[in-house]
Amino acid sequence: MTAVEKAPSVNVLGGPLQACSADPVTGFFRDGACNTCAADAGSHTVCAVMTAEFLAYSKYLGNDLTTPMPQFDFPGLKPGDRWCLCASRFLQAHAEGCAPQVSLEATHEAALEIVPLAVLREAALNRG
Repeated sequence: MTAVEKAPSVNVLGGPLQACSADPVTGFFRDGACNTCAADAGSHTVCAVMTAEFLAYSKYLGNDLTTPMPQFDFPGLKPGDRWCLCASRFLQAHAEGCAPQVSLEATHEAALEIVPLAVLREAALNRG
């Protein structure tokens, strides 16, 4: 696999990777899915539903996801938006008690290299 060749689109449950968000468009490849590749050093693989608490936490840590950056075609995120988060940031937020919910079907299996499946399941949208 080359540095920018997509890894297979498989989710953490072993099924086909579902879309995360087209509005705003997300993902390392800006294809709406949490696809990844060797060049994705941040492992943008966790499909998360933004909350005000998480957005404030991320901003506090220096990654402001709320401010629009038109030069990068980034509208800024608000609570309820879905976004492909870095797996390590998700795990960090989980440890601090402010992790957002996740869509397991739209979270790439590569996230499991950083975040245990049990932790992802705790934050799953559909835990029923």
